[in-house]
Amino acid sequence: MTSLFRLRWGFAWPTAVAVSLACFAVAIASDAWAQDGSQRRSVTHSDGTGAPCDAGYRADPQGGACAPIVLPENAFATGLAYGEGRACKHGYLPSNGGDECVAVNLPDNAYLTERGDRWECDRGFARREGNCLPIAIPENGYLTTNTYDGGWDCERGFRKESSACVAIAVPEFGYPTNTDYGRGWECDRGYREVDGACVAVRVPENAYLSDRSYGRGWMCERGYSETTDSCSAIVLPENAHLDHNGNRWTCDRGFERRGDACVLRD
Repeated sequence: MTSLFRLRWGFAWPTAVAVSLACFAVAIASDAWAQDGSQRRSVTHSDGTGAPCDAGYRADPQGGACAPIVLPENAFATGLAYGEGRACKHGYLPSNGGDECVAVNLPDNAYLTERGDRWECDRGFARREGNCLPIAIPENGYLTTNTYDGGWDCERGFRKESSACVAIAVPEFGYPTNTDYGRGWECDRGYREVDGACVAVRVPENAYLSDRSYGRGWMCERGYSETTDSCSAIVLPENAHLDHNGNRWTCDRGFERRGDACVLRD
């Protein structure tokens, strides 16, 4: 009996699987296509029977039935499952509680943004009380894209002061940095700022100019160490060598420093 049951089930289960797959395919097809042959939109609202609403319809929140979406003038159906199912056309925006689409009030010297429901001012104009007014550029100034900071900036060698561009007083052997902070200038290479002037850096023998903003402006060559205003040759004790920078010495391996000598470790 058991063998007979297994034999019958062995013939029956492929048929059952095939029927299940066919029913699943029919369900998908019926959900993807409307009765008129047009493809349905992916919506989740239902008319109470479990079937989704057709495109252009939305479930009534009171009764659950599919009701047509009311489109005001200059609006279109979005076909989306969320929101109101409608939106205003390019160049229009919702008004009167969202029941109307009114034209965007575009002032002179302005253009619609990509979304089409807002506007921005043309280059050279700034938003002022719903209008686009010309940006006043002072002498030695130029237009920028940053309208939040006035829409203009000063040429190199000048600095913003109120609504004007004022020349930066750069000392001899200096150059303007074109920054809004600090003194607005720096000294040329080989010079350092001293009391508002650029003074030449005196480089001692066996030294070279340094690009560091701190210190004396010079560094000793390898094998020399810095003293007050000069570079002195480093005297290496026995069993010692110059360190990585070359301006000090350290003991060889197996030795340790004691005073100015390197001795064997205990």
